[in-house]
Amino acid sequence: MTDTKKIAVVSAGLSDPSSTRLLADRLVQAVARELTAREVDAETRVFELRDVAHDITNNMLTGFAPPALAEVNGFVEKADALIAVTPIFSTSYSGLFKSWIDVLDREAIEGTPVLLGATAGTPRHSLAIDYAMRPLFTYLHAEPVSTSVFAASDDWGDNADRVAPLQKRVDRAARELADRLTSAGAAERLDPFSPEAYLGAGGSFADLLSDVPERG
Repeated sequence: MTDTKKIAVVSAGLSDPSSTRLLADRLVQAVARELTAREVDAETRVFELRDVAHDITNNMLTGFAPPALAEVNGFVEKADALIAVTPIFSTSYSGLFKSWIDVLDREAIEGTPVLLGATAGTPRHSLAIDYAMRPLFTYLHAEPVSTSVFAASDDWGDNADRVAPLQKRVDRAARELADRLTSAGAAERLDPFSPEAYLGAGGSFADLLSDVPERG
């Protein structure tokens, strides 16, 4: 095995059990299979935000994270990858999920590959990942993988594989996250908002201006 990869899993489900946690567990299992096949060891911890909901509120009011919440945020900050799953309420991520993001250090997941997942009662909310969750993580300079996983009520049941192949989506997203953690993830990541992403190492937007010919 190579060096151990730390994977933080954050589930914002409110009930116990919840479909949000079920999806998170399925994503974790798929990523673990991919990493094992590549002979990569992983340390995975799953955090339920419902367990630290009061701590999140106290953090917002006082500016200080109680020990249980500090443990969650500390592991997330040190993780090599993050799996984030939330229920969708009113066409967006849950209030609990957003409140946790609000008390997370702004640089905690900068450059971190993230696998996004969401659950809802109807497929009508499936686009919420792309128009709500993905921009949020891009704003934080995290690096969401291309494939996200949405699961509606119809995705759970005896006929789920014939109606909507949830496991195929899970496996594809897991492969992409594993890619980022192994050979594809070994390269140094570049902030997409940095001028170097467009101009190469050491470049700046001033270099572009210097190349513009003066008008006579």
